[in-house]
Parts: sequence; structure tokens; C-alpha cells
Amino acid sequence: MKVVIIEDEVPAAEKLERYLHKYDASIEIVAQFDSVKSTVPWLLENQDAIDLIFMDIQLTDGLSFQIFQHVQVRKPVIFTTAYNEFALDAFKVNSIDYLLKPITFTDLSASLHKLNVLREQFSISADQSQRIQQVFANPKTTTYKNRFMVKVGEHIRSVTADQIAVFYADGREVYLVTNQQKKFIIDYTLESLEEVLDPPVFFRLNRTFIVNINAIKDVLVYSNSRLKITLLQDFDKEIIVSREKVQDFKTWFDGAAG
Repeated sequence: MKVVIIEDEVPAAEKLERYLHKYDASIEIVAQFDSVKSTVPWLLENQDAIDLIFMDIQLTDGLSFQIFQHVQVRKPVIFTTAYNEFALDAFKVNSIDYLLKPITFTDLSASLHKLNVLREQFSISADQSQRIQQVFANPKTTTYKNRFMVKVGEHIRSVTADQIAVFYADGREVYLVTNQQKKFIIDYTLESLEEVLDPPVFFRLNRTFIVNINAIKDVLVYSNSRLKITLLQDFDKEIIVSREKVQDFKTWFDGAAG
């Protein structure tokens, strides 16, 4: 499959490319653009040579919807953005999905699987793109967990997401730590927590920790280009952002604008 990435943030484009190759090593990124101006002439000449377009909505010189005013886009489009207010506009064009940043590999895989299903059902071609739009006329909305059940002795309590400072793994156990420094064992893995926590609020820093952005007191530059996180409340464990997560963390901490 041949793919074009239209994205004005280099880290986001690199992350998307990594995820695409992780999903299918044979996927070819044939071109990348960061603006409406650079995208339009290329699509006018080369659109027939590609299979799929990943398109950020806010580019360096305007909204990517302007591309459709100059080019009759005949290929399926997966939009990526940090904002959901453009969902309706996205589904007025050749969009088969609308992914909110920060994008997870699970989200990307679901979108590509959706594309494959459509190909099998409809044999996607230029004159059939309208059928895809009809199938995906209503964008999906993701619901994240806003509370967790914990056990206190013989009692069961509910802890809301905004009360949680950090999750961490210790051996086979995973702990939830509240803003009041209360600690509870929960029946989740960190991997499963990544799928149910709200991405703008929670971020996985390394193999051990997932942190709530509202619990962060300070971020310090650490050795070997890593970062050290200090929480608002006392915490007896050192929290270091792993080297491979540093750039994604900075994007998340900055608000993942795009």
C-alpha cells in the first residue's frame, strides 16, 4: 500500500510513519507534505499512484480542507488532529476515519482494518468513494474511563480519574496512587490502562509509570537526553521518561496541537 502523509509536525509525522511500518512493513510512504501549497500540485500530478492519504487538519498555511477546493481527491483519507470540532467537515470529503491526537497504535490499526474491510466489501476505486463517505457519515466518539473501583479492606470505593496522580507497575501488581497519596492495587495492566485513559490527560512515561498531567509539578532535563518528572505530592519513586518516549512526551505536554 502506498501512502501520503500530510502533517506539519515532524514528530507526529515520524510517529505515524513508525506505526504504519509496525502495522505492515510493506507500506510505502511515497511523499510527505506540511502545507496546502505543497500538497495541491503533487496530488494533481500523482494521485493515481497512491492508495491512502493521512491528513492533519491544521497545516502551516491553513486548514487542509482547502486542498479539496483545488483537487478532486479520489483516494480515501484518514484525518488526524488534536481537535474534534472539525469532525463534521472531515466527513463531507473522502474521509474514512478521524483520529484524535495523540494517536495510538491501536487507533491506527483500527482505521487501517476498517479500510481493508471496505476494500473487500466495495472494491474501493475512484467512482466508489461516495459509498465510503455514506458508510462513515457519523464519526465515532471514544469514551474513556472516568472512575476506577478499588478495594479498601472489606469495602469497595470508587476513585474518579481526576483524583488519580499516577499509575505504576511493581512486579505483577499495578497500583493507582491518588492526589492524597493513597495507594490501591487495581486489576489492570499498564497496557490495558493506555486503552481506557483519556490521552490528553494521561501519558505513559515508560514501562512502569502512567502520569496525570495535572499531577506534574516539574519536568527536569535528566542524563542522556531523558526527562525526570516531579509530582505535586510526595512520591517515593523516581519517575524518568524513557529516551524513546521523550519527544512524544514533549508533544503531549505542549498540548499536542495540530
